[in-house]
Amino acid sequence: MAFLRSLQAVESLLQRSAVQRALTRPTPSPFSQFTRATTVRHLSQPTSQRFQNTSPNSTPKPATSATSNSTSTSTSTSKLNGQPPSPEPNHPTTDNISKTGLDDRPLELEDPVTEKIDWTRSFHGLSAEPFPKEVADILLAETNPEDVEIKPDGIAYLPEIKYRRILNKAFGPGGWGLVPRSESIVTPKSVTREYALVCVGRLVSVARGEQDYFSPDGIPTAAEGCRSNALVRCCKDLGIASELWDPRWLREFKAGYTREVFVEHVVNKRKSKIWVRKGDPIPYPWKETK
Repeated sequence: MAFLRSLQAVESLLQRSAVQRALTRPTPSPFSQFTRATTVRHLSQPTSQRFQNTSPNSTPKPATSATSNSTSTSTSTSKLNGQPPSPEPNHPTTDNISKTGLDDRPLELEDPVTEKIDWTRSFHGLSAEPFPKEVADILLAETNPEDVEIKPDGIAYLPEIKYRRILNKAFGPGGWGLVPRSESIVTPKSVTREYALVCVGRLVSVARGEQDYFSPDGIPTAAEGCRSNALVRCCKDLGIASELWDPRWLREFKAGYTREVFVEHVVNKRKSKIWVRKGDPIPYPWKETK
């Protein structure tokens, strides 16, 4: 009995000293707090219970509470942030083409040897021979200044539809066409794609068109504008409206057919100077100032 009482006294003394060391030790991290608290609880248990908990025959319980706690924590975090959990879509979704681009890669011929020319790669007929004189006369005809327009910033241009009329007059409807040479590239602000101009079965020119857009809803329209821009650039190799790249002709055109006017924006009252053709009204949202 005396030995048992002395053993209990030593055990009680060890427990008190362990608790005092755990309480006086600095707290470096929450993990250390958890370890110290576990140690204190373990030392506070009777000796028989401690040895029973650490017996080799004991089977650890599966830690399923951690997974459930993490799930509940993420849910409670979203509630604390004021954001409801993201609902799962119950219908097929469409990718944002402003981020993924247009899936319009040119088709590849299954058997290029026996089928027609693959215009996505071929340069067939390029500079093989000049076009007949009657065709060249139409393509190289002098540009009528009455057909030329001018932008507010002073850039003169021929409307795209008039390039098509010249091609139809020279080769006939169906005698020419634009072939895409690459897939469309959609950037956050513009659409670009490479096209080839083919006339009467011959490659004439290759150019890359581009067109800006302001919202994802305008990407299809920008893709069509990109095609028209490529057509205008390809027509330079045929000599159509070549005067628009002649600085002297442009100066004479501006002096005889256009004027600069001071205008004021009808909404924000900002004043600036723009170009217009002589006799044309000032376009909205500008009004001429005295």
